[in-house]
Amino acid sequence: MADTQQVDPRAERRAARLARRIGSFSKAHGGAEGQVAYLGERGARIVLVGEDGTWGDLVAPTYAIAEKAVEKSGITVHETFDGALAAKVRTGPYEWSRMAGLQVGGPSNR
Repeated sequence: MADTQQVDPRAERRAARLARRIGSFSKAHGGAEGQVAYLGERGARIVLVGEDGTWGDLVAPTYAIAEKAVEKSGITVHETFDGALAAKVRTGPYEWSRMAGLQVGGPSNR
């Protein structure tokens, strides 16, 4: 029996483009791990954590495209953003000031 599943070329290109960006991040940060989170109608968020503790994220238009992108990139993918993955994240002064906001002298939102 022939495979009747259609491949959407546009989705394949998007997944390949995201996979290249994930690969670039991984190369720049000594390797990477990630987690894919469903965002509803907005798609899916791919959270990346480099071996050096740097983190970043990408948004894919669908969960399927995000899954395909991380698969193509070859990074380790976690089911959840659990304590072990979160412990690898290194935050700097910018992140701390943005998280704290005005409560502890972070930048104003005005």
